[in-house]
Amino acid sequence: MIQAPIKFTVFENGTNFQIETYDGEYRNLMFLLKDKLYLDDFGECGGMGRCATCIIEVSGISGNSVIKERNEPVTLSKMGFEDENIRLACQLFVTADLDGADIEIFEW
Repeated sequence: MIQAPIKFTVFENGTNFQIETYDGEYRNLMFLLKDKLYLDDFGECGGMGRCATCIIEVSGISGNSVIKERNEPVTLSKMGFEDENIRLACQLFVTADLDGADIEIFEW
């Protein structure tokens, strides 16, 4: 069975990256970004949704991925983020919901 590719654009420190993956290749977006872009100090809590070191701004996602669940709403609120486009990469699963999205890695 051939899986349809998931393609999206990542903006990091002034550089654009075209990412192509498939459903299930990575546990979540944080692990994908760490692996493909070699990001330092990104996702320090290992995907628990508590450290806020994997903050991204995302547009163009669909489906269930637009819903903030688990620790994400509380963690973002504690950090002062209320914008619906600000997310934790560790809380977004790599699914077709990301196809065509624009993702900017939040610089602190």
